[in-house]
Amino acid sequence: MTRFFAWLVVGVLTATSLYADPVTVQSPGGQLAVSFEVREDALFYSISRENRPVVDPSKVEIFAGAKMAVVEQSIRESDSSWKPVYGQFSSIRDHHRELTLSLTADSVPVQLICRVFDRGVGFRFVLSEESVGKKMTYTSEYKLLGGAAHYAGQRGAKIANLAKAKRVAVPLVTQRDDGLHVALLESDLYSAAGFEIMGIRFAAASGSLVASSSAVSIGEGQVTAWRVILIDETAGDLTVNTVALNLAAPCKLADTSWIKPGKGLWDWRIHGYHNGEFVYGIDTRSYLHLIDFCAEQGIEYFTVDDFWFTKAGNGKMTVAPEVDIAKVMSYAKEKGVMIMLYYDRRKGNFGDETLFRHYADLGATGMKYGFMGNKADFTRDAINAAAENKLLINFHDGPVPMAGVERTMPNLITREYCHGQQDSRSAFTPETFLQMAMVSALTGPLDMSNGNFGINSINAGERKKGPKKRNSYISTVVSEVARNLVIYTGLVTLPDAPEEYLKKADLFEFLKHMPATWDDTRVLNSKIGNYITVARRTGDRWFVGSVSDQTAQTLDIPLDFLESGETYEATIYQDSPDAHGVKNPEAYEISTATVKRYDVLPAKMVVGGGHAMILRPIHRKP
Repeated sequence: MTRFFAWLVVGVLTATSLYADPVTVQSPGGQLAVSFEVREDALFYSISRENRPVVDPSKVEIFAGAKMAVVEQSIRESDSSWKPVYGQFSSIRDHHRELTLSLTADSVPVQLICRVFDRGVGFRFVLSEESVGKKMTYTSEYKLLGGAAHYAGQRGAKIANLAKAKRVAVPLVTQRDDGLHVALLESDLYSAAGFEIMGIRFAAASGSLVASSSAVSIGEGQVTAWRVILIDETAGDLTVNTVALNLAAPCKLADTSWIKPGKGLWDWRIHGYHNGEFVYGIDTRSYLHLIDFCAEQGIEYFTVDDFWFTKAGNGKMTVAPEVDIAKVMSYAKEKGVMIMLYYDRRKGNFGDETLFRHYADLGATGMKYGFMGNKADFTRDAINAAAENKLLINFHDGPVPMAGVERTMPNLITREYCHGQQDSRSAFTPETFLQMAMVSALTGPLDMSNGNFGINSINAGERKKGPKKRNSYISTVVSEVARNLVIYTGLVTLPDAPEEYLKKADLFEFLKHMPATWDDTRVLNSKIGNYITVARRTGDRWFVGSVSDQTAQTLDIPLDFLESGETYEATIYQDSPDAHGVKNPEAYEISTATVKRYDVLPAKMVVGGGHAMILRPIHRKP
């Protein structure tokens, strides 16, 4: 890793001045500029991109109504790189300019740190010893300009009228009239002790969005989360924007060798499915059979979901009579399959001080934690306790969207900050998937459980937990494959029965070969709610996935990311001409082609369809 700093002391301002001259810091490449100034005892910031205003002067404060004054300021430039434990890139460059404003807020010393990247901005407050015991109301306005469409939250829902929204969930993505995309979120909430996730509301008086969160100051060195504004040309560009990751605290784990990204099978959605020999359920026989499939197919993980235990309390669990959990865990270890074991906090308080040790003693590799609530302090403690016991953790059921935490604590392997496949037994549409893939995904890895192959069986009601309304699950099997590539996660969760994957073994090869961590990622096509094409590289192979809405369409896939002078064999997985996301979801074709850099391949997709490719270099002798 290389690093250099260029320190520039810009000036010293009097703390008593009612107005202070603006101080501006530009990104290293000059694309973005952020200005701060004090007006009538309040601190304001504004952002422009290539001389186009993005955020008009907007107030930011740490103590409600406090009189702000600037004492001194400095700017430095930093350029470094770091390697994530898993993710969309094997190496990430962190190149930014940082402005430090030393301030007083009603005579209490505080600092505001602002980092400006070419594709985004982050700012946070750092507290002083003199602030101990004071209530902090961390507030930032966003006077966004040119907003045409807005999407937000765990399901990436479109907001019809932002001015009438009482509360807006994070992240918020705004598509401007000029096509520019702006996203609002937080980073490094993990480090901001006492703070919960920010809430966003529309303030009619100022005509701006206002984000706020509160805590009581514990003094010297306490930090707020970074308030983050991402700015990119396309929605797809936002999904590979690394600003939030770069703002997160570096990894706190000395040893990360036990953290292994991978693919896993999941039992929850196949209960009630008859495989020709027996009906899958919550029992030892089903679990052993699923473990066998994982071992045979090279699937690293198996997730045992709810009802393997019936209640918990005082450090003890009552295991379901149909489940021999010791046998299941021993068998998985023998077969080389790692277990993610579910915990439902609603079934009693086991005692969080011993819960994670108990799961480690059972032989679990990680915990799938359900119904813990949207509580940041609780989430921090759970991540830490899991790490102390070398357990991965996957938060479900409305978790905290701690963007960037996978850098700081990479045992957070994924989370369901999205609408999981058939969640609440209601099938979601391709449009909803495409919203979540470009909105919810900005918070980090998602456990969406894509990859159903028995779509006809699901729509026919052959699963206990299938859609409430039959034939309401809209997708094709090729779209299911592509969705697993599009969504970034450290644990790819496959939700269907082994028998359904084996019926389409040639299609399943894509998922078997696809890893869960990547060297490089590009988004080639994107429009929120309509379509996306993602290309990911591992070594010298590229995996490409495209997903469509309920419109039959063809996307051009330019292959300019391939190595110059190299020839590639493309294995192409596509919807059959007669496929249809409602009427004929399981029809697909597989073909091969020889391609090279700068070729353009068409991704033909039917209603609710998809397209996928594996590109392997053909190493020819000279």
